[in-house]
Amino acid sequence: MSQNTVSVVDLFSVGIGPSSSHTVGPMRAAMAFVDELGYLPARVAVELRGSLAATGVGHGTDRAVLLGLVGYTPTTTTPDISPVPGEKVPERGTITGPAGSVDYEVTFNPKPVAHHPNCLIFDAWDAAGNRVTSRKEYYSVGGGFILDRAGMEAQRDQASVSTEQPDNTIPYEFHSGAELMAICRETGLSIADVMRANEDALAGWEAVSAHLDNVWDVMQECVAHGLKAEGILPGGLGVTRRAPRLYRLLTAEYEASTARGLDAMEWVNLYALAVNEENAAHGQIVTAPTNGAAGIIPAVMHYCRDFTDDFTAEKAREFLLTAGAIGAIIKTNASISGAEVGCQGEVGSASSMAAAGMCAILGGTPEQVENAAEIALEHNLGLTCDPVGGLVQVPCIERNAIGGVKAINAARLAKLGNGTNIVTLDDVVETMAATGRDMKSTYKETSMGGLAVQLGLPVNITEC
Repeated sequence: MSQNTVSVVDLFSVGIGPSSSHTVGPMRAAMAFVDELGYLPARVAVELRGSLAATGVGHGTDRAVLLGLVGYTPTTTTPDISPVPGEKVPERGTITGPAGSVDYEVTFNPKPVAHHPNCLIFDAWDAAGNRVTSRKEYYSVGGGFILDRAGMEAQRDQASVSTEQPDNTIPYEFHSGAELMAICRETGLSIADVMRANEDALAGWEAVSAHLDNVWDVMQECVAHGLKAEGILPGGLGVTRRAPRLYRLLTAEYEASTARGLDAMEWVNLYALAVNEENAAHGQIVTAPTNGAAGIIPAVMHYCRDFTDDFTAEKAREFLLTAGAIGAIIKTNASISGAEVGCQGEVGSASSMAAAGMCAILGGTPEQVENAAEIALEHNLGLTCDPVGGLVQVPCIERNAIGGVKAINAARLAKLGNGTNIVTLDDVVETMAATGRDMKSTYKETSMGGLAVQLGLPVNITEC
């Protein structure tokens, strides 16, 4: 970790669906633009570039940006706020919210800019028609994180430097899995203990602990709501929510005492489906570390709650701290953005983080935990991001269920080993980054390749 330390508070944030990079990030960019300006101007023009334009309608990017301009946040936006999910948003009009009203214009330009595939460009004018600021660029870099042009250039400059300035604000600085393992060996601390000490130095443990408790609470609330909510998901694909029916089937089996040995995995599938159906419906979820992969960590944590011994609030914190350490390594050395590296950066990262968290609470050594993270990420390498119709539904919802089961298998496999492995987590992270660079842009959240094209459905379809 360096002066750009990735905190668990950042990796696990409460937000709205369906996409951290295409919904939450753009909303935060709009909020940042108004905040930097210091007031809400009379008129704003927003140009969505690259992947944000290609799948912006399906992801609700235009809705998110407009609501962000007028004072809504990822934690205060609900599906019933106009414009509602699935409703066509006019390219020009007026939007009203807690901060007031603003005239707007939103344009979609699928041509990417040089710096990043997810770019937003803002212009603003006063009531007299005078431009009040120069064009401002923001980049949604995955997981709800945003950077402005200066921040993006600074990040690129830092990446080109072989040595980073030490971060004197935290006691245990690490940039890689190897460095984290060395700290654990030298101190005798677990990965969660290392993260706890760093988080305490960054924001105070009391505040971080409260945040992690809220994250787990929201995850459980999201699952509970997803188990009951019936209906068709917005967007026009006609995808029916499956979690309620599956919940009824599994509950009936247990009541009839016909449960089988693999039913635990069916419950994992159920929990993941419940979360990602909520995400697809633009409901409240935890970005973990992205929205597209938001069901994996909650599903594995629910599995630990229901099928392992003594899953306490402290165990939940240990799980999230350990997972956060792995997420920080992946984000620092590769990416968690589907638009940058494909779904290996989203589902792969979440599966890796979940495997590490589960292995830790099962009593795994730091080496076994690192091995669990490596196994899960390794077996998601090359996974493309090809959402049908630009919606986070097909194949994304099922992909979370599979990713959750992979994480559990990786955790158990690593726990049975001795922590030694030929391929390290750092090897796989580096390979994931290289694979993402080599992957064609058509397979990276543009919906221009893979299943999205195979099924012959247009991008940006809207609900009838």
